[in-house]
Amino acid sequence: MKKNKKFIYLISPPIIKKNIFFKDLNLVLKTKKISHFQLRLKKKNLNELVSIGKKIRKICRNNNVKLIINDQPLAAKKIGADGCHLGQNDGSIKNARKILINKTIGVTCHNSIKLIKKALKEGADYIAIGAFYSTKTKKTKYKASVNLLLKAKKITKKPIVVIGGINSINYKKLLLNKANFLAISGYVWKNKKLNPVEAIRKIK
Repeated sequence: MKKNKKFIYLISPPIIKKNIFFKDLNLVLKTKKISHFQLRLKKKNLNELVSIGKKIRKICRNNNVKLIINDQPLAAKKIGADGCHLGQNDGSIKNARKILINKTIGVTCHNSIKLIKKALKEGADYIAIGAFYSTKTKKTKYKASVNLLLKAKKITKKPIVVIGGINSINYKKLLLNKANFLAISGYVWKNKKLNPVEAIRKIK
């Protein structure tokens, strides 16, 4: 198992209750277990996203965590984020690179070796695959297996982010099979038994 290594790629809740959220985020990042924080707000316009993103950027910087913006390279640039994450319908890596020079660009590849190879060919800095387990954060169209993770590790040295229903009970199997980062959201923000900091501390 990995020790003293930041292997959690934390994704924001779909709705942010500002004052409570900023405080919780700061406490979670202070655990020193988070490598990346992805701001994923589908229903905000550009100005709202940039306003929230700048506050989060400050919290991320203070805790040495990379800030990634979901979908929107332009918002990422205006926020001064470390990069952006593209879904399969969010435009090309090439266009994102024109806006975000020398920044991190990751791509969702679902459960497809074909999509992984395409993203790598186009210059993705990391790839995300899943869903590995059932999740309520978003509708699960694609199911991924450990076998896919092992195949992906054979074709690239780029970091692989695994996603989908990951929690304190099922995460170890993914790390043991060499996933670089665990993308987690609902387990932290929608946990009925634990507050966000307690939830993160269970993943060791």
